Amino acid sequence: MKVWIMLCAAAISAVMLAGAAAAEDPVGVRQIVAPSEARGGDLDVTVWYPAQAGGVPVMLGDSVFFQGTPALRDAPIAAGKFPLILLSHGAGLAGNPQAVSWIATPLAREGFVVAAPTHPGNSGKNRSAAETMKIWLRPSDLTATLDAMERDSFFKTHLDSDQVGALGLSMGGNTALAIAGARIDPQRLAGYCDTDLRNASLCQWVRQSGVDLHALDLQSAGRDNQDRRIRFAMAIDPAPIDIFAFKSFSEIAIPVELVNLGRPGKIPATADASQAAKAIAQAHYATIGDASHFSMFAACKPGASEIAETEEIGDPICMDGGGRSRYEIHAQLIEMTTAAFRRALKTGP
Repeated sequence: MKVWIMLCAAAISAVMLAGAAAAEDPVGVRQIVAPSEARGGDLDVTVWYPAQAGGVPVMLGDSVFFQGTPALRDAPIAAGKFPLILLSHGAGLAGNPQAVSWIATPLAREGFVVAAPTHPGNSGKNRSAAETMKIWLRPSDLTATLDAMERDSFFKTHLDSDQVGALGLSMGGNTALAIAGARIDPQRLAGYCDTDLRNASLCQWVRQSGVDLHALDLQSAGRDNQDRRIRFAMAIDPAPIDIFAFKSFSEIAIPVELVNLGRPGKIPATADASQAAKAIAQAHYATIGDASHFSMFAACKPGASEIAETEEIGDPICMDGGGRSRYEIHAQLIEMTTAAFRRALKTGP
């Protein structure tokens, strides 16, 4: 019965979302590939963009736990040139581009092209703790994506090549800071899972997978991943932020927006960006007190919490900070993100 109720709720939700999307400016979605020397192969990249009518209606990010977001696959792109946002997703249940459609789609509707590579090993059937913890390779995924976007015949004439920013959520926030110029301290990364005090669920998975971070080849982990084409970076709950060499924050030369989800004093140390904000010359820091780290997930479907408990997910994926709904928290995050990129990339009203 529970499954039947969820299926009905999902169907109703899909119809409602599709209807809402039809009443707004259309957003297209398209898949491209980005050759990556660092990864030794091609990266799958999801791109959202301002569109004209057309394309095939699709629901992105829909799962047994989370509600999807409508878009139009392969719709014609709208006329004009648009700023580009490179988007880095997190790991685990949100470890793929479609899981962050809830924020990518509104950004495209506001006049940005948003391109998100699939970071290898972070989610799905090919999930790998060893690949996920090669965090220093993630910024090169964004660089490869930018290279591919500048060459792509569908997009290249519609990009404002001087207006490029990076946005990251959770582990993606770490990626956004790295591509802005922060550098990983290999010793801090090696010792990250020596205790569960930093990130219990991630580190339990790492150990259960038989991965010893001290045994990883960390020779290039401390490299400089800065891409000077990036003019602005925004990181939301950037975890793990505590594996960076702290002094490298002071070497970041571009404006940075840092957002933590939760009340000061209650934010997990591995995501707390308040001290990094003080070290970055052009940083702005904000918190959303009634949110939680899980507020970066899409809105939960009815019964999702019970299924997560049954499947021993471990994390309270449907819990926010109390008070407001996830829809309301998302609306605030979308507004903050849109305003920040408009200021930084000098676009829109």
